[in-house]
Amino acid sequence: MQPSTNPQTKKQILNELVLVVKTKYLFPNGIWQGLKAENFEQYKHIIEHRKEFLPRYLMEQDQTYKQIIPYLVFTYNNKFFLMQRQASASEKRLQSKYSLGIGGHIRQEDMQQKSIFAWAQREFHEEVDYQGNLTIKPLGILNDDSNAVGKVHLGFVLLLHGDSDNISIKSELKSGKLETLAACITAANTMESWSRLVLHHLKNSR
Repeated sequence: MQPSTNPQTKKQILNELVLVVKTKYLFPNGIWQGLKAENFEQYKHIIEHRKEFLPRYLMEQDQTYKQIIPYLVFTYNNKFFLMQRQASASEKRLQSKYSLGIGGHIRQEDMQQKSIFAWAQREFHEEVDYQGNLTIKPLGILNDDSNAVGKVHLGFVLLLHGDSDNISIKSELKSGKLETLAACITAANTMESWSRLVLHHLKNSR
């Protein structure tokens, strides 16, 4: 999703209909926090049967719903693509933060593609320049209610394995570089909360 400083374009983005699911359906046994590696297919089933498309500007303030966000983490040769957002990023709550993931809202027209993996590939190439092939695997479901952003979003974390290091930034990113896991851990304190949770998972799964 390409950001814009044009006020009219920003208004259109806020008015767009995005995929949401009522929080009570996503957490029938009580709300949990963190990144869970299991139940990916179960959550896909819940979303397919309980999905709604509502105005984004309303959903940003309504904690009875969760906006569904695929969160794409790129890896190549045991390194991870660590990005920094611009100070002028469209989401003010994430400005200047470092990130391991590329995220995006799913709009109603996006659902014409049956596979979330197909959507992820398109979103990935919209956000970065990459020349190579991708293998996509689910990493888990991410919920983080510790901040205002997380309270209204649920992440589908996907690990994108590349066969090339020919990757560079575009869109609202300030910088991007392939880094070792150790280097990412060093930068943890400057990361957005979702990336810290992903990093914790990656570190503990080694």
